[in-house]
Amino acid sequence: MVVIETYSVAVLMCLITMVCWGSWANTQKLASKDWKFQLFYWDYAFGVLVFALLLAFTMGSSGQMGQSFIENVSQAALSTFLMAMLGGIVFNAANILIVAAIDIAGLAVAFPVGIGLALIIGVIQNYIAAPVGNALLLFLGVALVTAAIIIDGLAYKKLAGAGQKTATKGIVLSIVGGVMMGLFYRFVAASISENFISIQAGKFTPYSAVVFFSLGLFLSNFVWNSLIMAKPFTGEPVKYSDYFKGSAKLHLIGIVGGVIWSIGMSFSILASGAAGFAISYGLGQGATMIAALWGVFVWKEFRDAPKGTNSMLALMFVLFIVGLGLIVSARLV
Repeated sequence: MVVIETYSVAVLMCLITMVCWGSWANTQKLASKDWKFQLFYWDYAFGVLVFALLLAFTMGSSGQMGQSFIENVSQAALSTFLMAMLGGIVFNAANILIVAAIDIAGLAVAFPVGIGLALIIGVIQNYIAAPVGNALLLFLGVALVTAAIIIDGLAYKKLAGAGQKTATKGIVLSIVGGVMMGLFYRFVAASISENFISIQAGKFTPYSAVVFFSLGLFLSNFVWNSLIMAKPFTGEPVKYSDYFKGSAKLHLIGIVGGVIWSIGMSFSILASGAAGFAISYGLGQGATMIAALWGVFVWKEFRDAPKGTNSMLALMFVLFIVGLGLIVSARLV
């Protein structure tokens, strides 16, 4: 299998993760005018699994290091399968809440609040489990990201015309989804061999872990997404028959969204060998800044905001950028 051995390449892959994780939700925004997010999400989940399998049978099965995908899966312990799939189940529940928050409050709010909170929880949890990098720089970076999240939430509350009840619902969904999102990565990491070249007996390679994580995500969709279809946070219940009324273009948009997210997840896990799980996850979750940029400058989600809001958004971006810089530097000191 292909193994990432240098920190510089790992950081580059984490930056790609950041862009992918911060951009995939644009596909949901593109489809939202004609397509309920619950219907979009079926295609998204399928796209995640398809790309994971594609990578496992290409990069994950070539080269001289580690183990091929089939060889690795054949020796993995039951607990390894369960941990990776549990990561997918937890992620899917969290991500559906985040997508619902995007539908209600927009990218510029759901991502900085929800995914930013996930960054904080995930970095702390993964550092405790595998302490790689300078703790002072790492947690100072996390503190700045925390400040950015708070400022973003306050900026959203200032939006003129945003109903208080709707605004509160969007933020609450983002917070609950963010807490859950911060937990999933550790389950996946626990299923992976500490050494990507000499694979521990019973453990997964990064490629195998992503496949069974994606399988857990896809299968749990029949529970989590079905619940949200029957009891949506806003609007009327969604019927399964509506899915088959969608155009090929709408289905393709959802699949592309899943593939984009899956590229980010795969690169994050592959980079963790050289960067450490805390830094790999933390830097990838800089997606919050990318999503906020899309929300503010492309989707114009704050165009009706009162005076002073733009200054708050500018400060949010500065804090995010400096915080992410400190997270990257933590491995170099």
